[in-house]
Amino acid sequence: MKKKDTAPKQDGVTRNPFPNSKKIYVPGEIHPHINVAMREIELHDTVDSMTKKRTPNESVTVYDTSGPYTDPNKEINIHNGLERIREQWILDRGDVEELDEFTSQYCNERLNDEKLDHLRFNLKHKAKRAKKGKNVTQLHYAKQGIITPEMEYVAIRENQKIDEMTRLSKQHPGQDFGASIPEKITPEFVREEVARGRAVIPSNINHPEAEPMILGRNFLVKINANIGNSATTSSIEEEVEKAVWACRWGADNIMDLSTGKNIHETREWIVRNS
Repeated sequence: MKKKDTAPKQDGVTRNPFPNSKKIYVPGEIHPHINVAMREIELHDTVDSMTKKRTPNESVTVYDTSGPYTDPNKEINIHNGLERIREQWILDRGDVEELDEFTSQYCNERLNDEKLDHLRFNLKHKAKRAKKGKNVTQLHYAKQGIITPEMEYVAIRENQKIDEMTRLSKQHPGQDFGASIPEKITPEFVREEVARGRAVIPSNINHPEAEPMILGRNFLVKINANIGNSATTSSIEEEVEKAVWACRWGADNIMDLSTGKNIHETREWIVRNS
């Protein structure tokens, strides 16, 4: 059997944390059950070149896109996928329902193909859709004046523990070129920007594994990564590993440009593990 026609192995994904870094979690206030992941970097002491006196430096907290892969305390089984952190948030809103079966003809053709059983992701969850007359977008919630867990998550994530940073130093005001960025991003500011159509929170109800992030002029710059396969040598395991490394090095979004055989199955592995 060719390497590209096999399912990934559990030990084939990189799990090492960054050097001198650890994963920390900042809880929400409006929604106390949310925990926003960040990376805390331990800095070396500053050594005076003349006196050799050592001055300790406080750690620095930065935005982290690496997901649970850099947290040694998290158990990950790529055959089951990452923790569905947004699952309960979605269900609590009471505006979605599960489909009895997949409605895509192509999806059902693949599911009924026994030759693909050995490389198919172990999908245990049914697809969801909005209930009749309901709208499940963050834009809709924002226009209703609702601050969702996703919005608070985004606000905390964008700030990167800014209260501690501003205590240590002051930033030059610079040139905003017409942007309207407050000193501290609040959940209400996030809601307002989304409601105005000036920002987007990608949060598909069928991808609850994804950590909420925001795209918009008045927020941090985001990075889009393209990954793709080799028609001759790539395996599903290698494609999952590419996605993990793309996130590890700072990608907020991933576009899979792969072509060829078993793309449907490959992308299911990528989505469920990112």
